[in-house]
Amino acid sequence: MAVLVTGGAGYIGSHAVAALLEQGEQVVIVDNLYQGHRNAILGGKLYEGDLRDADFLAKVFQENDIDGVIHFAANSLVGESMKDPGKYYHNNVYGTLCLLEQMQKAGVSRIVFSSTAATYGEPERVPIDEFDRTLPTNTYGETKLAMEKMIRWFDVAHGIKFVSLRYFNAAGAHESGKIGEDHSPETHLVPLVLQVALGQREHISVFGDDYDTEDGTCIRDYVHVSDLADAHILALGRLRKGEDSAIYNLGSGNGYSVKQVIDVSRKVTGHSIPAAIEPRRAGDPAVLIASSDRARKELGWTPRRDKLEDIVTSAWNWHRENPTGYAK
Repeated sequence: MAVLVTGGAGYIGSHAVAALLEQGEQVVIVDNLYQGHRNAILGGKLYEGDLRDADFLAKVFQENDIDGVIHFAANSLVGESMKDPGKYYHNNVYGTLCLLEQMQKAGVSRIVFSSTAATYGEPERVPIDEFDRTLPTNTYGETKLAMEKMIRWFDVAHGIKFVSLRYFNAAGAHESGKIGEDHSPETHLVPLVLQVALGQREHISVFGDDYDTEDGTCIRDYVHVSDLADAHILALGRLRKGEDSAIYNLGSGNGYSVKQVIDVSRKVTGHSIPAAIEPRRAGDPAVLIASSDRARKELGWTPRRDKLEDIVTSAWNWHRENPTGYAK
């Protein structure tokens, strides 16, 4: 029996593949390599192709005895999603529909879905829990919420059980140093800060220092990518035990400001990392912190790498050894 990982050549997907392999699982990966990297895959069987290609996807299910699916494949740039919403609905939502239809045909009834805190939009309270209002403020978050709802209706109609994992700010890299974060364009704070340390940027932009926070900059909940990978395996285990479908937040529960991330990065790298204050970005909430109590209680998930310095250190180890990312 094998686990199918869609988007398994991407940042979080590749770490999930590595964790599954460490657990002795057989792994099948589907990735079109549009944003993923072949060199990020440490093992398993790769099928290069698109979920929206029905013949291709049917072949994957026909050639493998698939026990469950972990679904990462999606476009995920917030800014791009606002400029090209059709691309996000077609790839994210329609791609998920194609996957669910093939699962139904193949009799595969377990899926762990890579969702996002962007489903919440502007938080009503902090920390955010799973029962809070979902009102996305961007197309990316809206498509992820639509994907969640579609999976739920496939559960109602066809018994495809799911765990949806809404995670906050993924960061860090695998402890082996073999895989890490390589996006183009890069939009995440930690790698952007480290690019300054590597001399690839003159400074890091801080978008607003007048928020109602202790140092005036936005606060976010950073969770190590390997802790996220562990949660996906625990979620699959929950489904294998016959438990019902569920939604969980994944975060460390610790909030760190933009300035704190920069200061810790200065300490870890030994570089000065100049920062420039710029105007706020539209739609940036002041504070986003997760309540992960439910995941801790029901999945038995405990983030083991929740200190910001450890997260940044692991990322720095990767970026220092791979300053231009994966070899092309």
